Amino acid sequence: MSRSAATDPPARPPTRQRSALLALLEDLDGFRTAQELHGLLADRGERVGLATVYRGLQVLVEDGRIDVLRGDDGEAAYRRCSTVQHHHHLVCRDCGRAVEVADPPVERWAGRVATEHGFTDVRHRVELFGTCADCSTGD
Repeated sequence: MSRSAATDPPARPPTRQRSALLALLEDLDGFRTAQELHGLLADRGERVGLATVYRGLQVLVEDGRIDVLRGDDGEAAYRRCSTVQHHHHLVCRDCGRAVEVADPPVERWAGRVATEHGFTDVRHRVELFGTCADCSTGD
């Protein structure tokens, strides 16, 4: 369940660093950690400090421009999604490839459980992990 547009914070003005992060994330298929993104930015000749990468990613997540995923180890990974609509991810444990999926039954279930327990303004995140077809065949 998402917040209403009236409560969403306005998008902040772009900075060179956030623009570089967004451009990089557009070129990538899966979720990447801040350290990986920092290294890839350096490979592109972008001079951005790791702390600036973390701050930029946090702003982009808060503004709804990218998604964040926490792995079993608690480390955050980031991805620019193709839709701003609420969705979930199916993520390959081996290569990190992610597929966006929408599932109305999950949305109805979350709403029903929240209502049954008297909760409002409920948000949820469902992430499914598996092995993609490419990794399954060993290609």
